Amino acid sequence: MIENNELTMNTESRLSFEEFRKEVLADYRLACESREVSLLARKEVLTGKAKFGIFGDGKEVAQIAMAKYFQPGDFRSGYYRDQTFAFATGIATPEQFFSQMYADPDLANEPFSGGRQMNSHFSTPNLAKDGNWLDLTSIKNTATDMSPTAAQMPRALGLAFASKLFRNVEVLKEFTKLSNNGNEICFATIGDASTSEGHFWETMNAAGVLQVPLAVFVWDDGYGISVPRKYQTTKDSISAALEGFRKSEDSNGFDIYKVKGWDYAAMCETFEAGIRKIRETHTPALFHVEEMTQPQGHSTSGSHERYKTKDRLAWEKEFDCNHQMRQWILENALSDEATLLSVEAEAKTVAQDARKNAWEKYINPVRQHVQQMLSHGEAVAGLPDVDNGRIRTLLHDLQVNREPLRRDILKTAATILFTHKRVKAPEMDALRTYYEDLLARERNNYNSLLYAEGVNAVSSVQAEPAVYANDAVSLNGYEILNKYFDQLIENNPRVFAFGEDVGKIGDVNQGFAGLQQKHGTDRIFDTGIRELTIMGQGIGMALRGLRPIAEIQYLDYLIYGLQPLSDDVASLQYRTKGMQYCPIIVRTRGHRLEGIWHSGSPMSMILGSLRGMNVCVPRNMVQAAGMYNTLLAANEPALVIESLNGYRLKEKMPQNLGSFKVQLGVPEVVHEGSDITIVSYGSTLRIIEEAIQSLERMGISCELVDVQTLLPFDINHQILESLKKTNRILFVDEDVPGGGTAYMFQQVMELQGGYKWLDVAPRTLSAQAHRPAYGSDGDYFSKPNVEDVIRVVMEMVEE
Repeated sequence: MIENNELTMNTESRLSFEEFRKEVLADYRLACESREVSLLARKEVLTGKAKFGIFGDGKEVAQIAMAKYFQPGDFRSGYYRDQTFAFATGIATPEQFFSQMYADPDLANEPFSGGRQMNSHFSTPNLAKDGNWLDLTSIKNTATDMSPTAAQMPRALGLAFASKLFRNVEVLKEFTKLSNNGNEICFATIGDASTSEGHFWETMNAAGVLQVPLAVFVWDDGYGISVPRKYQTTKDSISAALEGFRKSEDSNGFDIYKVKGWDYAAMCETFEAGIRKIRETHTPALFHVEEMTQPQGHSTSGSHERYKTKDRLAWEKEFDCNHQMRQWILENALSDEATLLSVEAEAKTVAQDARKNAWEKYINPVRQHVQQMLSHGEAVAGLPDVDNGRIRTLLHDLQVNREPLRRDILKTAATILFTHKRVKAPEMDALRTYYEDLLARERNNYNSLLYAEGVNAVSSVQAEPAVYANDAVSLNGYEILNKYFDQLIENNPRVFAFGEDVGKIGDVNQGFAGLQQKHGTDRIFDTGIRELTIMGQGIGMALRGLRPIAEIQYLDYLIYGLQPLSDDVASLQYRTKGMQYCPIIVRTRGHRLEGIWHSGSPMSMILGSLRGMNVCVPRNMVQAAGMYNTLLAANEPALVIESLNGYRLKEKMPQNLGSFKVQLGVPEVVHEGSDITIVSYGSTLRIIEEAIQSLERMGISCELVDVQTLLPFDINHQILESLKKTNRILFVDEDVPGGGTAYMFQQVMELQGGYKWLDVAPRTLSAQAHRPAYGSDGDYFSKPNVEDVIRVVMEMVEE
């Protein structure tokens, strides 16, 4: 006789098994759908409908297993083979995947970048247009993908580090929409060959030191494009190479797990236990997923048959993860052959429908514009004074184009308009209006949102002048900053400051002196000498709603951290079409100092690589404080370069130090004059001011303009107004020839039309082309000096 409780247990067991069976079949279904998407997508590239393709085939089962433990609030920082993970988590659909392949500019169809990024580059929003952060704890989040290998690693550290802060810093407990007590994990994925990059090693080292909830999944298919793993990795295994980093009872470090990429059951079991431990203890972990395959090779630009042996290709066919999962399902009687065949057939239909729907959504608006263009073109072709034959040939070529691009329509219209400029008729006017409207619309589709708009933009922040008491005290510049940062940390719980020597000694120039002792090691803290991941920490924190001030000790060393700032931060607004925000503030110091490595001013490098960030070059520390206030009132990223030789110069202390704001992009005339306009910024202003005193004794009146910010630059064209008065202009800075001075020259002469107001040729005065030499004489001969300024101004006035 069966007891009631035994019957209940058997019933529950059967139900549990049935639920398990359904889950396994659903996982297999998704694996098949993703594989079919990859196969179809490759064909779309080879037929020309899509430009390029890189796919996640061979990684399906591992990513499905991983996705089971990815919860709302977690963040993904992955690479471009994570399509199955995106499907499994609901971040993307197959149809959206194809829309991205076709570069559909409509965010309703391609919600990750509006056609600006290649396939498998996913995004989720983090900040609303009204300036409020979304409830990130209810979203399965992904930081926007990048193609540079291992570029996802530094920010992964920051995304995980934010969880540590949310769990440990009491003042952050109120921000319940940003974190659930720091329970969030960052899931980072990377190809095995990319673990050779320095980004990977610096990130893993920092994660082991900091003890943050970072789960790193290495997809190991044995190759880096065509280069076998043995030429890439010590001991031919990344997990073996990292054994010294393994965490023990009496050390920091991280856990290391090894699984086979075709073993569904083992991956589910390993990932479940490993992820639970990360979530509970914030111990980072590396999951080395071995024996993966890449059935279609690296990408559509090559064939893996060229570099893989027949034995390897045969092995890959046998140990393909989908094939192995199928065998496991049958061996464990979780389904029968007929059911699996049905699942596989349905998967083909799902992929085909996704491709078809995405293509129709992409091509139909283009075809509608083709018809409109043909209508306008036919009307123009019927005019008496036009080249009817040529116009109809152009229209025919457009009409028979089965896969027209927007550019084909615009080129057709432009050709007709350019070759018939003298024809005056309503039909020609209608074509011109159509062309200009379509051109403006498409330019907006592809060229907008490099910077934020609306309340999130620095341009929306109103200036607030500094207010001084009659008896305002004068303090050293570093003391002004110290008092400012003290107020800032006290009043804004989301602000954190960190970098090399920022914590205990209060930074090398004492801007944070004593503040760690006052506000705690969680708010102001030291890091290792690792500029790349200092930037990564700041990026991840900013993506999660914090306001990090991440310090690069000297401007010369910005280049160590430049890649994530350029490829990630600066392009973020653009490549997500305004959907994702990263309001990091990078604080550094530079310009004049007597040493080859601590006196750099590589502004052309910065201006060329950081379009999309604000670049502030304050002449003193009061101005710097006003710029920090402005930046913290908006949600845009910025680089603030303080003047290295200005920390011990006296400045008056404003009464409203914590609230006054310097409007970015608005220059300031710091010395009025009538004979010549001199444009500069930062430490060089003091050189010019000394020169001006001598020039005025010679009867030459100079107007000195401090640009204050290089990005944005003189948004109201105030420099032009000065030039209209003086009719002479000289641009001076400490960058190499053709660098920052050439940039300012182009902005004023070309964009502002300054050439119209010149009486003499404009000039630039820069540093020498080499690194500045050591010592006082080295500084004098390497960079613009007082006598250089006097000589050039005299030449221009006498010309």
